[in-house]
Amino acid sequence: MGKIRVIIMGAAGRDFHNFNMYFRDNENYEVVAFTATQIPNIEGRMYPPELAGKLYPQGIKIYPESDLPRLVREYDAAQVVFSYSDVPHEYVMHKASLVNALGADFRLMGGAATMCESSKPVVAVCAVRTGCGKSQTTRHVCDVLQAMGKKVVAVRHPMPYGDLNKQRVQRFETYEDLDRYECTIEEREEYEPHIDRGVVVYAGVDYEAILREAEKEADVIVWDGGNNDMPFYKPDLWITVADPHRPGHEITYYPGETNARAADVIVINKVDTADYENVRLVRENIAAINPDAIFVEAASPLFVDHPEQIRGKHVLVIEDGPTLTHGGMAYGAGYVAAQRFGAAEIIDPRPYAVASITATYEKYPDTGPILPAMGYGHEQMRDLEVTINNTPCDLVVIGTPIDLTRILKIQHPMERVRYELQVIGTPTLEEIIKTRLG
Repeated sequence: MGKIRVIIMGAAGRDFHNFNMYFRDNENYEVVAFTATQIPNIEGRMYPPELAGKLYPQGIKIYPESDLPRLVREYDAAQVVFSYSDVPHEYVMHKASLVNALGADFRLMGGAATMCESSKPVVAVCAVRTGCGKSQTTRHVCDVLQAMGKKVVAVRHPMPYGDLNKQRVQRFETYEDLDRYECTIEEREEYEPHIDRGVVVYAGVDYEAILREAEKEADVIVWDGGNNDMPFYKPDLWITVADPHRPGHEITYYPGETNARAADVIVINKVDTADYENVRLVRENIAAINPDAIFVEAASPLFVDHPEQIRGKHVLVIEDGPTLTHGGMAYGAGYVAAQRFGAAEIIDPRPYAVASITATYEKYPDTGPILPAMGYGHEQMRDLEVTINNTPCDLVVIGTPIDLTRILKIQHPMERVRYELQVIGTPTLEEIIKTRLG
């Protein structure tokens, strides 16, 4: 029998990891193509031979996902591996139905085939959806471990949207490192808060190589998960964050339900702003599929340096991009702060959007009168800057966790909104971590 021909469906992250861990040196398979979705400007690229290994001296082409039917037929692919996250179960099965109708097998890969094992303890922080509050939970976990005297290294879920060879193993300790690697806004949103805490961050493409570098300087590895993907590293403590503002999503999204089923700890975040019945429903849904999970309730309070500056103002609100786009939420912390502190009006930026920002609103029409901080490259960052400065407002309320003024020239006055995790009641994450890793 010849090699099994495989196509990997992805979005520049999990797809490359699944290839590296399972297919790269596997003589039984031939990966004939990657397909790409969700992220702008990654189609038409190549997974380079330097990363693809000895079996792929020419590298592997990356095509738009819309080409999938043609690729299955042309390459006579026997398997299609679904390798991206934060999608409804129904969406996954539509893709499975398409692939099966083309005659190929549809495959979802689990942790046994794709997780690296570390010589150091690993705490994984994941979520059931984008926008649950995973980032502030990860920061809180890092704070707890640092207070225990541990040297913490965070490894972030991949966001390799540039030169894949240059991004094979990335280490971030300073703002200069962010500039050196030409990080997107999405990357900066995840890395800057760690850097501010003195936590070194690793990311990139080859996550086994990344792990071996991180182990050299860490007492504990914190897996900082992206979207609602599963960990790339085998956890000693698996924490999953759930969102009572979207009850039911914890059992209807892939692979968020996997994270809910596998977790040691479930953090139900935002309990201070959610309806009690929704909190109860999330708890009951997860308890039914993971009866051994420990539940922790938490809030994500907002902090604004000068809240009085918001009162009575006509404001433009900028939010974390993936929360509004992939996460499907119409608002975030900036919108909540604008409402709470008495903004007279929230200006709709859509009439003033340009180029790729206009395209973002067209692709994600459910986004409300909020500006997502999109910046997957210099061109899109310029479009974001122009859109901000085009919008007539008294004040810009920035809900994204980075200092946008480091990369954009904003002509309006600004107020930043920050949010951190606040555990409510017991058990606390600190108690759980000390018990498991103390």
